[in-house]
Amino acid sequence: MTIRVATYNVEWFDNLFDNTGRPLADDAWSARHNVTREMQLEALGKVFTAMDADAIMVIEAPDTNRRRDTRRALEQFADWAGLRAMAVEIGYVNETQQEIALMYDPLVLRARHDPMGAPAGLGDNFEPPAFNSIYRLDLDTDRDREEVRFSKPPLELAMEVRESGFAFRMIGVHVKSKAPHGARNRDDVIRISIENRRKQLAQCIWLRERVEGHLEAGEPLIVLGDFNDGPGLDEYEKLFGRSGVEIVMGREDPDVPPEMRLCDPHATEALARRGNQGPTSARFYIDEEKRYLSALLDYVMVSQDLKDGARWHIWHPFDDPLCFGTPELQQALLTASDHFPVTVDLDL
Repeated sequence: MTIRVATYNVEWFDNLFDNTGRPLADDAWSARHNVTREMQLEALGKVFTAMDADAIMVIEAPDTNRRRDTRRALEQFADWAGLRAMAVEIGYVNETQQEIALMYDPLVLRARHDPMGAPAGLGDNFEPPAFNSIYRLDLDTDRDREEVRFSKPPLELAMEVRESGFAFRMIGVHVKSKAPHGARNRDDVIRISIENRRKQLAQCIWLRERVEGHLEAGEPLIVLGDFNDGPGLDEYEKLFGRSGVEIVMGREDPDVPPEMRLCDPHATEALARRGNQGPTSARFYIDEEKRYLSALLDYVMVSQDLKDGARWHIWHPFDDPLCFGTPELQQALLTASDHFPVTVDLDL
């Protein structure tokens, strides 16, 4: 049986719903430049329909708080758009208005939030803590362990294919941004960029420890989402010698055996090119420079026992022939978000 798994960062999805989770398909502006809520919702409906995925890890999913509910919003979006991926599973709620949630076809898959790790202070020194907890790591080699937190704790899921009973693990990720938000001058840019990269790498080290636990247990694993990182993306990577993507995949250490590495061919190509032209999954407009910046930020990494016959696809409006040759889909991708979906078809 073949299933399609996707990751999709939807820019400010939360702004498209009222407090009851009803899609706001009107002519009010969305959070996207020069795009109304109706335009963005209709574009998203076309993109989700074209993907036709069995499971979509939604990054920047609608918010959950005292008044709003991620599951309710996405279920109503699925009904509004006529999607078969109508079931929703979420994990730890965060305070950023950007949740991580899985939409999936309940006739094909079962999904259950199944977090690993002990709460802060309760686990032993060899067990990575729960993702909504605190990880203590020496980030700057001063022998003083600093506290690391996820602003958006990864979503850990126990998955099962209904038809066959095949079980696997899935981890949805939205890692810390490296952008120097709040910088007032060049010194601030340098300081904040280095600080953010340290935090981003620390989160990836934490995530890698969890990955190793699943691989050592022989559990098929998919790690997917927005890593806000990629090999060779900025000059600060040279200070640390590796990217967060390499850490999670297990590629930064030549002593890691092949069976303990994750596979994503887009990441592998980017590693070979190191910042030169290669696959990209996001496109941002830089107002100060009056130009667009493209980057590979979104990944679907799979364990070695899942990679045989796997087929990856970035739904890029210009680089992918299918999307470029379908004007309606191309425009929908550009209107829906500043990120583009990444899918993988797996023979399970």
